[in-house]
This record gives sequence, structure tokens and C-alpha cells, in this order.
Amino acid sequence: MLDETITQNVSERYARAAATGEQMCCPAGYNFEDLMSFVPEEVLRISYGCGTPVGLESIRAGETVLDIGSGGGIDCFEASRRVGPSGRVIGIDMTDTMLTIARRNAPVVAANLGYHESNVEFRKGMAHAMPVEDHSVDLIVSNCVINLAPDKRKVFREMYRVLKPGGRFSISDIVSDRPVPNYLIHDTEKWGDCLSGALQVGEYAHGLVAAGFLGIRQVHYIPWRVIDDIHFLSVTLAGYKLPRPTASNGVRFATLRGPFSWVTDELGQSYRRGVPEPVTPRTAQLLKTPSLESLFLLSENPLPLEPSDPRWLAILPAQAPCVWKGDYAIFTGPCAEVADDDTHVFQRGKPLEICSKTLAVLSADAYSPHFAMINRATQSGTGASVSCDPGGSCC
Repeated sequence: MLDETITQNVSERYARAAATGEQMCCPAGYNFEDLMSFVPEEVLRISYGCGTPVGLESIRAGETVLDIGSGGGIDCFEASRRVGPSGRVIGIDMTDTMLTIARRNAPVVAANLGYHESNVEFRKGMAHAMPVEDHSVDLIVSNCVINLAPDKRKVFREMYRVLKPGGRFSISDIVSDRPVPNYLIHDTEKWGDCLSGALQVGEYAHGLVAAGFLGIRQVHYIPWRVIDDIHFLSVTLAGYKLPRPTASNGVRFATLRGPFSWVTDELGQSYRRGVPEPVTPRTAQLLKTPSLESLFLLSENPLPLEPSDPRWLAILPAQAPCVWKGDYAIFTGPCAEVADDDTHVFQRGKPLEICSKTLAVLSADAYSPHFAMINRATQSGTGASVSCDPGGSCC
């Protein structure tokens, strides 16, 4: 299917929904009780997405926020409230019907917020060719829109272009656990349902890294639908456009604390828990991001850790039999590859079958933010427990 055909079909689908009030399938909703205090009902009625962008919570007064696929404007209006009258919000959408509704309600929202004039501007444009100036945005949000773009790598490059050095993104989107087959890719109705264009988690993250982003992490995930054994999930991802490093800022070594036994970061450097590794200013900058700062100790001099050190973090599996129940773990954290203490190696975005013992480990607070879990069993299992000792038949 041609990219132009996909774009036209998606635009028409959303225009029809805006005009008729059709309810689009979305795995998560908004806190309408809060939004009703300043957002008109006309906007709330046509607000689609897969979760309120978590990045809005990090907005600072006076920042510039860009919403890709702004629709009726709901996320832009929430951003407007958070940036305050000194901030600026830009919404981009390709559908005239949506733009008309958003523009009509912008002055209403401004008045409800007590602003002298609206600080929100809605522009017509495509996600892969955004009408936005270079290096002009502090935060990009997008709510279940990028999966509708035929060429997502172009979208990621555009995001990197418009962000200021030091800027960040927080995007909610639909991803899959395995490749979407051609019969779904060429189903025009499924494109509008945010299914046909879904990338695998790992491919999505790889595209963001290829565009220049680093420190990409999962903020939230929700299992959504299973179609022909393909699991679709709503995920919220955050990441950073790091500025050019100017100095080491006193950091020359990094020591992995855990809970992973070893990791390979997005720049290709590997670390073993407790062993100091020399790092460049660029790597030190990456390891200071909110995505990674809790995993590492950064120091001017080598700082080895021993298991007896309270900063050492390890979560060991129970020494007991386990059961296979169809569970799979998808690593979605800010590294290319990681390992636990039970011989499992997780590559970002690649599902790995795990037993009940490993599921318990990865459900611990230190691990759970870095994983999405799915279950591929089609019926209740009756598998017997298997031995987990070194000579057993488990991991």
C-alpha cells in the first residue's frame, strides 16, 4: 500500500470520527473530571489516544511543548495549563476537521485558564515533515499517533531536528511483540485502529536511537489486544536529545550497582556489576539521565563494589522448583542488552520466555520498570514443576 494512500485513509477515518462522534478504540483514557474544568466538551468528545502523555507532568513554566498529532487539542490544552502564560504550545495535525475544532476552542481554553490570549498554536502538517523550526522545542509529546505514520524513522529524525539540545520526548504509542504480517499491514481499517502500523518494541527503540536519542526508557505499559497471536501493547517511552558534552564534570568512572549483573549501554559500552569502567564525557552524560542514574555510581576515581556493600543491588531467584506458564518478558529499559543473575540475557524489545521463578524476580521494584510482560498461553497450563538447580531442566 502506498504511503500516500495510508495517510489519506487515516486522515479520512479521523475526520469522520470527529464529525460523527464515532468512538475510536483506545486502551486508556483521560481524567475527564479534571479536564472538564477548562476544556470544552466538544474537544473531550473527540479525544483519542492510548494514554495521557506522562511527559506533561514534567513540564516547567515557560517551556515550549510540541504535540505531534494534536487532534482536537486536548493534550495541547493540558500542556497550556502547565507551561503557564509565559510558555508556548504547538500542535500539529494533518486533518482539517480536527484543526478547525482545536482552533475554535483555543481562545475558550485561554479564557478559562485566565490568560489574556491563547499560548497554543495549531499548524497543519505531517509528522514526517513538521512545520517547526530547528532546535526550538523543549518537550515533544505524542499520543497514539506515530504508529499511524508509514515511515516512522522520518518522524524520529524530525523529532530530533526540532528539539533543543537537552530536550526530551514522552510519547505513548501502540507496539507489538512480533512483526505485523502483510495481511494486516494492507488492511486500511486496521491502520485507523492503530494496529497495522505498529512496530515491534525493539524496532521502535532502535529507530529512536538511530535518530540520535539516548536514555530511552519505558515509563508505562498496558497490554491491549491480541490478534492472531500478535500481542499489541500501549507503551509510553521517554528519551533525551543530549547536549554536546563540554567536560567530564568530575566523572571518569562508572560502576554498575545492579540489579542487572551486566549491561551494554546504547553507546555500546559494557559493564559488570561492581567493576569500575572508564567512561567518556558523552557516556557520563548518558549515565546521568533519569533513565540510568539509579543503576550506576559515577566517580572521579575507580569505585569497586563488593556484595557486602549496601549500594550493591542483586535480586536472586528462589532456590525452588518453578513452572512454565506461557509468560514472556520484553526488556524495554535504557540499554541495548542486559543480564540477570540467573543466566537470562535480555535484548531490548525481544520477548524471552520465562518461568514462574524469573517472573517473580522481574516483578520486583528494581526490575519491573524495565520490562513489559505478556502471556502467550492460549489456555490454562497444567505443567508440572521443574527443577531449577544447576543440573535441572529450567533456565
